[in-house]
Amino acid sequence: MTGTSSVRVLTLNTGSSSLKVALYAMGEREQVLLSADADQIGRAESRFRLADGDGRVLRDEREPLPDHDAALRVLCIGLERQGSAPDAIGHRVVHGGSAYSRPQLITPELVTALEALVPIAPDHLPQAILAIHAMSREYPALSQVACFDTAFHRRMPRQAHQYALPRRLGEGGVVRYGFHGLSYEYIMYELRVLAPAEVDSRVIIAHLGNGASMAAVRAGISVETTMGFSPAGGLVMGTRSGDLDPGVLIYLLEQGMTPKALDELVNKQAGLLGVSGTTEDMSELLESEATDPRAAEAIELFCYQARKFLGALTAVLGGLDTLVFTGGIGEHAASVRARICEGLEFLGIRLDERRNVSSEPVISRDGSPTTVRVIKTDEDLMIARHTRQVIGR
Repeated sequence: MTGTSSVRVLTLNTGSSSLKVALYAMGEREQVLLSADADQIGRAESRFRLADGDGRVLRDEREPLPDHDAALRVLCIGLERQGSAPDAIGHRVVHGGSAYSRPQLITPELVTALEALVPIAPDHLPQAILAIHAMSREYPALSQVACFDTAFHRRMPRQAHQYALPRRLGEGGVVRYGFHGLSYEYIMYELRVLAPAEVDSRVIIAHLGNGASMAAVRAGISVETTMGFSPAGGLVMGTRSGDLDPGVLIYLLEQGMTPKALDELVNKQAGLLGVSGTTEDMSELLESEATDPRAAEAIELFCYQARKFLGALTAVLGGLDTLVFTGGIGEHAASVRARICEGLEFLGIRLDERRNVSSEPVISRDGSPTTVRVIKTDEDLMIARHTRQVIGR
């Protein structure tokens, strides 16, 4: 960052049943002052955790949080007790539609535009809009900034956005948007620091976590990604199905399943959880795969689909120079990285087993045509950077 003045930026990342926040001091140094998260919102076993910038836990409590509004109230009380009022607020907004290709200062007009997008992203946008309103009530004098997870992909070629559907549907917003853009932005920022020459080459980023996707990036610009109209498409994920034949959905509807039940199925009951029948947690599946064939099958399906998409994205790029693993699974599951890369030597991917097991920054062999990296992502810091930049205009 440039300049000497420090701005305290509060970042909010709302999920369907979770809330993550962090308070940053953004100046010449970027420093986390506080972080908090709430899980299982809307359930009896809700949990709220608050930690300082060094990771020391200040609060770790289980208390009923019936909705995101309640979780935000607990958050604001926690900030007040720490004497840590923000100067600006940045929000992760999952969907920006076709209109927004960069972070935006939040205005009443922008909120109206987001409300119009709710039918496209019903599992994420309502919570983000609620958080915007809650922060407006709590801190009415502060500027708020919307950082869109779809913005990174807005420069993809037209054919990468299109579905083979009647034009009226595409003109009405039924197109491929792509997600995890804030994570991809952060990785490209870090890559620029670590290996500037690689930024201008052919890069594939594999963001593998409970939500998982990949992006093909050429010369710093997204040209293709695995997620499409919604975050449910593409790779196998923790509880999401990934790509499905539309005929499967039509069949289930004809069998009497309601749209709401279908949404629950593909977003919350499928993926690793659905195949294993036990858990969506990759670390738990890896621990039990030797004794549980369903866990082993879930892991193999995850890796197979990731390997398949990796090959497809390489074809789009016309080759591959750098592969980056990130996200909870991508950063920590060495055996998953190895299985995804297995048999891809023809793409220049040759892992160093020792480096991979140790999760070193570079896990490919010396002299390999393709450099394979492990980089920890930080979407919240990317939100803080965007927010400071927008309010600095």
